[in-house]
Amino acid sequence: MRIRGIPTEQFDRLRSGGDDANGHAAVVIPAEGGANPCRHCLGLIVDGEPKLVLSYRPFDAPQPYAETGPIFLHQTECARYDSNALPQWFAFMDHAAIRGYGADGWIRYETGRIVRGIELTKAASEILENENVAFVHIRSKFGCFQCRVDRT
Repeated sequence: MRIRGIPTEQFDRLRSGGDDANGHAAVVIPAEGGANPCRHCLGLIVDGEPKLVLSYRPFDAPQPYAETGPIFLHQTECARYDSNALPQWFAFMDHAAIRGYGADGWIRYETGRIVRGIELTKAASEILENENVAFVHIRSKFGCFQCRVDRT
């Protein structure tokens, strides 16, 4: 598997005031509560640090299954996450939604699951075994996009 944060080009554009998926600039507020993951580096934003809150659509273009939802980003520069393993803190997610998508970006309904964080790696691997799946999205229990998982 290959897990990556959102593309650096998008991150840089959004940090410099570019419009989000709803056509607005990000809101900047202090991180609080300890569960503020940056979708670029996939690290947790430290409480008190400024974070960007914005609407994000992790698809190239609108279409019926191109979900849009809120995400957080570091306001400061960070390195894009690119690894064959999920960040360790994903194991502590209190349930997450995981599902596969076809090459057309449409949800493959037979792949959808709600799992505990410690089950995400296994679930993603199993979903990617389906030849009709091009990639997987992991979302929080609230529906917030966390990351994309691809085959290596």
